[in-house]
Amino acid sequence: MNLTNLENNQKKIQKIQLDFKDSKYATGRRKESIARVWVKKGSGKIYVNGKEMIHYFKRPVHQMIVIRPLEEINAKNDYDVKCNVKGGGLSGQAGAIIHGMSRALVAIDNSLKKVLKKNKFTTRDSRKVERKKYGHKKARRSFQFSKR
Repeated sequence: MNLTNLENNQKKIQKIQLDFKDSKYATGRRKESIARVWVKKGSGKIYVNGKEMIHYFKRPVHQMIVIRPLEEINAKNDYDVKCNVKGGGLSGQAGAIIHGMSRALVAIDNSLKKVLKKNKFTTRDSRKVERKKYGHKKARRSFQFSKR
């Protein structure tokens, strides 16, 4: 019984080895996340940290965010994407992937730049969490003021 559990765990841990020799590379960033992205002509498969995208991003919202650049250029099934993401949460990681993916797509075909830039995929989203201030409860929330 323990042997079968061990075999199942090894199957889960085993990452997919991908061949991305003739691909374009770009880096994407969002919040605290950094994504290294490789894009090449293919069949529309997206891999994140060695897993398929639908297994890495369980929520459909994140899956839709990652696919958006390919949908905008009407090439959902034309490119294969491999990403290595670290840092931040899933939302920031999804944003970092679309930033890196769109930069790599522009490196492949410069005519896509106009469409991707119009939808603000090539621009880094610089919004971050505001830091907590001294004497406050949160970043802006203060304690209740007492007159007496």
